[in-house]
Amino acid sequence: MRLRLLVAAAAVAGLVGCAANQTEAQTAASEPSASEPKAAPANQQASPRAAPPADPYPSTYRPYASVPTAIVGATVFDGAGRRIDNGTVIMVDGRIQSIGGPDTAIPEGATRIDGTGRFVTPGIIDTHSHLGDYPSPGVEAHSDGNEATNPVRAEVWAEHSVWPQDPGFTRALANGGVTTLQILPGSANLFGGRSVTVRNVPARTVMQMRFPGAPRGLKMACGENPKRVYGNRNVMPQTRMGNVAVMRATWQRAAEYRDRRARDRNTARDFQLDTLVDAMNGDILVHIHCYRADEMGIMMDMAREFGFRIASFHHAVESYKIADMLRERSICSSMWADWWGFKMEAYDAINENIPMVHAAGACAIVHSDDANGIQRLNQEAAKALADGRRMGLRISDEEAWQWLSLNPARALGIDRETGSLAAGKRADVVLWNGNPYSVYTRPQQVWIDGALLYDMNNPRLRPVTDFELGQPGEGDVK
Repeated sequence: MRLRLLVAAAAVAGLVGCAANQTEAQTAASEPSASEPKAAPANQQASPRAAPPADPYPSTYRPYASVPTAIVGATVFDGAGRRIDNGTVIMVDGRIQSIGGPDTAIPEGATRIDGTGRFVTPGIIDTHSHLGDYPSPGVEAHSDGNEATNPVRAEVWAEHSVWPQDPGFTRALANGGVTTLQILPGSANLFGGRSVTVRNVPARTVMQMRFPGAPRGLKMACGENPKRVYGNRNVMPQTRMGNVAVMRATWQRAAEYRDRRARDRNTARDFQLDTLVDAMNGDILVHIHCYRADEMGIMMDMAREFGFRIASFHHAVESYKIADMLRERSICSSMWADWWGFKMEAYDAINENIPMVHAAGACAIVHSDDANGIQRLNQEAAKALADGRRMGLRISDEEAWQWLSLNPARALGIDRETGSLAAGKRADVVLWNGNPYSVYTRPQQVWIDGALLYDMNNPRLRPVTDFELGQPGEGDVK
């Protein structure tokens, strides 16, 4: 039976209950004197505010069933820059058990897959997607990625718009070998809201997709988009200096709110400022839509001013101009291979951007920001790799795969769990039917946590969403 969201996902465990509210016992320091007013009866005293759950929307993801599997005889890119010819990759209990050459011991009873003439890589990770928030079909009723009602909307969470039945998820898996992705709000606002990192698996709810333990992100945007959206309404910001002024004022409000709550735990919660405080505390990673080098520099100064860390600049078409600054601050750049010129801030892009950032020792990432592009990120990396070589940068095929797996994992705070084929990590694996940088190559099989979720030669292993059932093109991977 095909993997279908409302059927296959029934094997996923039920929702985990939210953490129970906690109360604090109060102890009197001393008896009041006769001159002190009497305390109000207990039933009239203000009670402390109930502590909210640490995570009110926890992951309920459970891996699909897997069997011990050994891929043998393949060319292996381990995602960390190493290549193994005639390599072996062994998956057991959802994890990578071992990786090595032809003499690697294979567990008794493991399913053997002949990888001769094929390539094995870690699953691709996309740091910038709007799947589920802008699902297919792309109609107004599905436009749920931008809460464009105020330039500061840090209180909204992208996961609360994600539609798990978006056919884009299955296409990203089958055509693109994408096993993990970050879904972000759009870039209309200076503070767009929280992002979520998900496993690319069939599920009934977004919580059944959410990557366990992955930190959420905060989406920010500088440049043209916010000043255009709100400038056209004659609302601040209308300029880049307005962008920065509103951002600074918002971070300052968050800092003051954090201090008030530290002094008085009964301070009323502000969901908007909670997000920013979590970012300042390092619990939420900051991802900033930013094209120009000068604006990225300003954002780095702002991060220092208010004590938050930038995980990645997104789009970042001018990162090549400040690659040394990015390296020194350990900030990744999530970039396109060759998108440019569609607006003024995208004009000074160059095709060598990704390899130049990599060659400078900074963290380079290939991202999509597109429901079609996510199906061909391997080809986007190939274009960038070729452009780098044309300018004389010697970057190997296996080294460049970091742009698609380990570096994105670092930007999302999940590199200890996935992003490379290393013993103990999650078995997120793609077997390609040829060189993965070729336009003629596609994923042959895809495993997530060791579970085989796609097999191009087995129609029963082509995930189809319930939304597509009975419609023209059902499960089509073209």
